[in-house]
Amino acid sequence: MESPYFNKRTTRSSGIGKVKVENEQLPLKKSANGTTQKPFSRKRKVEVKYEETMVGQPQNVKQEPPVWEPPMWREQLKNIYSMRKFRNAAVDSMGCDVISDTLASPEVFRYQVLLSLMLSSQTKDQITSAAMEKLREHGCSIDNILQTSDKELGELIYPVGFWKKKVEYIKRTSKILQEEYNGDIPDTVEKLCKLPGVGPKMAYLVMKCAWNQIVGIGVDTHVHRISNRLGWVKKPTKQPEDTRKELQDWLPREYWRDIDELLVGFGQQTCLPVGPKCYECLNKEICPVGKSNKKMPSSKKTKKEEMKEETE
Repeated sequence: MESPYFNKRTTRSSGIGKVKVENEQLPLKKSANGTTQKPFSRKRKVEVKYEETMVGQPQNVKQEPPVWEPPMWREQLKNIYSMRKFRNAAVDSMGCDVISDTLASPEVFRYQVLLSLMLSSQTKDQITSAAMEKLREHGCSIDNILQTSDKELGELIYPVGFWKKKVEYIKRTSKILQEEYNGDIPDTVEKLCKLPGVGPKMAYLVMKCAWNQIVGIGVDTHVHRISNRLGWVKKPTKQPEDTRKELQDWLPREYWRDIDELLVGFGQQTCLPVGPKCYECLNKEICPVGKSNKKMPSSKKTKKEEMKEETE
């Protein structure tokens, strides 16, 4: 049955009127000749009710709370892009995709990207690059690595950090790739993280550099440190994985591809782990750490820090 109510636009800019119309049926009447006349009805008063609402707005829609974001992040990021315009940090010439063989088959290239990231943990880029160069000269494919003795493999990758443990990880991972992935590497973060010695940071970077898929941000110690210093997290985070989740909550996706390499290079050149060069940073006035650390150190102290950085 059709409802007696219907929506009707009113001249009020913020109201929708609901109109109810009822018919009143009058009693039967007899004519002078004794016949009964057909009943008829007449309109009763029309009741108009108004609901205060915005015309054209959906009703009963739950409003999502605004997404938190750092107040100065756009200006801070713009300044970092400016400071990194030459792209001449170690990561720019020794990144995992740069030191892998781009002329090799896609499967071998992806395998080398994975291995370079496994070697890079707790290791400076220069040492990782040298180790990958020796591996490539030796023959850096799954079959060849599995045929290489642990002793020789250790000599090839030494002195990367925790090289003995990494020999074990590389051998076990290579065996899994050969038996379960037909000589290729996994194509999801979840599967990559199940490989020995592979964590979330490596997995997200493998997805970007080996598979050309941006599914998250690779957060290493540089990205973790700088994000906390700039106030890019709601509360200070203790682990890189916590920082990754915070960044992905607010940072627009169009920046995800570039942000890790951008911040790593910035951390290698300016925002150092010890003795950050706040005095020459463009963000010194809008960075919580930079505001209290703008004084230029003595030349003697600066030279000591540079020597320490070179030997690390």
